[in-house]
Amino acid sequence: MVAVARPRATYDDLVRVPEPLVAEIVDGVLYTHPRPAFPHARVSSVLGSNIGTPFDWGGSGPGGWVIYDEPELHFGDDVVVPDIAGWRRERMPELPVTAFTRLAPDWVCEVLSPSTQALDRSGKMDVYAREGVRHLWFVDPIERTLEVYRLERGLWVRVATYRDDAVVRAEPFDAIELELAALWDFPPEPDESHD
Repeated sequence: MVAVARPRATYDDLVRVPEPLVAEIVDGVLYTHPRPAFPHARVSSVLGSNIGTPFDWGGSGPGGWVIYDEPELHFGDDVVVPDIAGWRRERMPELPVTAFTRLAPDWVCEVLSPSTQALDRSGKMDVYAREGVRHLWFVDPIERTLEVYRLERGLWVRVATYRDDAVVRAEPFDAIELELAALWDFPPEPDESHD
């Protein structure tokens, strides 16, 4: 049996992927997946808001960060799109004017789904380590978990795993408490009854 070498995917291959698919290139392979399901999108939206308000906007928090949903990151031939990413402001003092950046984030969050989990936990995790991303979070809306990793000497070290309705202080955003229940559950309807 003879193995046939496939040509490495290029950015031209990526831009030909039809909407609404999300496309990424990792280690020369083009990966496509559909837009996220609602539980995945909810986790990403709520988490981005809960971190963005105190860290990006400085509302009731320390500020000092730039937080983006689904930024396109170009690292050599690799093109990845994390669910959320953050840069310390001193490293990104001005907003990029392009649709992508080559500047590695300081923090990346991947919201896991059955169709993306294997790539997130292997190829993309390796890319983030190679590029020097300092912190990586995996959030699993099905298992209701948050895993926090820190890069130490080029290797990922799992710092903590939080579950269910825990209230946590997770690095690098440990200046505030995050209520994990907000990621999985709808808030209760406001009581509009008047006595």
